[in-house]
Amino acid sequence: SQAVHLVTDRPKLRDWFSPRLLGLHAFALAAIGFCLFMATWQLGVYDQRQVAETPKEPGGSAVAIEEVWGPGEVFTTDHDQQLVSVTGRFRPADEQFWVTNTKPDGTEGVWLVAPVTVEGAELMVVRGWLAEPVSPMPTVPEGETTFDAVLQPGTESGSGWNQTTRTIGSLRIPTLLNELGYEQLWSGYAITTDKQIAAPTELAEVPQNEVSWTTGGRNLGYGLQWWVFAAFAAFMWWRIAREMVFGDDR
Repeated sequence: SQAVHLVTDRPKLRDWFSPRLLGLHAFALAAIGFCLFMATWQLGVYDQRQVAETPKEPGGSAVAIEEVWGPGEVFTTDHDQQLVSVTGRFRPADEQFWVTNTKPDGTEGVWLVAPVTVEGAELMVVRGWLAEPVSPMPTVPEGETTFDAVLQPGTESGSGWNQTTRTIGSLRIPTLLNELGYEQLWSGYAITTDKQIAAPTELAEVPQNEVSWTTGGRNLGYGLQWWVFAAFAAFMWWRIAREMVFGDDR
């Protein structure tokens, strides 16, 4: 008889949809729906930030650097990876220097960087790549020279300038301004795509800049929080509804 009593008292489907539970169900569905909507919206904003901050791939026809950027202007994401035509005069060969560099495949080497006077200020131009520095410095083109290059932002940190070997660990523009003694430097640098300018070095590979996953990280965090809120709301819905259905006979 005890077994029969347990089977008889088992809640039926209609018990879960009794009038006293309908309000709870409606509120829970609205709360979960709102949480899911907010989670989707915040993650969508995060994706938009990622796309907006991703540097464009270099391509198309080169435009004169003066049309898109100036020596007194801050380097922005609009300039990053821009293919430009540079017209200027190379500084003397002995003013060139080497920047330690590692290719994407892990091969270690150096960039040959030449200061080029453009619009009255010095633009740092990566002429090419070598496995190791050579002496004397490679010769530079004479007179006014025009060549294509891809714009790059200066690195955020860097040190290790060695005046004797003219080597440095990175292309941080403020550091170079202090060490090289020029009156003004462009706030970014350029990597030439012209083999004649690169000779006798190899053409340097243009870095494929990728936006950090932390860009828009606040929106990502909010999105994940809303998913947690949705899961918590679903859990509380189930728990409260179960208690109301079973009462104190659980």
